[in-house]
Amino acid sequence: MTAEAEMAPNGVVIDGEVRCPCSSGDTFGGCCRPLLEGAPAPTAERLMRSRYTAFAREDAGHLLRTWHPTTRPETIDFEPGIEWRRLLLIDRVAGGPFDRDGVVEFEAFWRQGTERGSLHERSRFVREDRRWYYVDGVVH
Repeated sequence: MTAEAEMAPNGVVIDGEVRCPCSSGDTFGGCCRPLLEGAPAPTAERLMRSRYTAFAREDAGHLLRTWHPTTRPETIDFEPGIEWRRLLLIDRVAGGPFDRDGVVEFEAFWRQGTERGSLHERSRFVREDRRWYYVDGVVH
């Protein structure tokens, strides 16, 4: 493992120079990695992308840290054998660096064995003390 590579909690190694799992087109090291390591997300969209990456890497710590305390579960259970393949951003409303809330709509594509599908969600975010938090979402 190189100095730029990092092992996820699920044992998957992601090199900092490979494309980020969130489909931004940036490298992992320049995109979601700093957020997973604790840097604040500048926008609701960036937080949503980092949360997608955290689901793909089974990083419960990041998911719990970025979930608003009023709606956060005690634990996160990951679906065994699910592989998150691609993220598609559909819409965003507000959620910028100076906004107090935002909405991000996305579709996340997955594969589990021979099955394939997607999760389509419209998520709500709030910014408190310069940090964005996931509040909840409506699954379509």
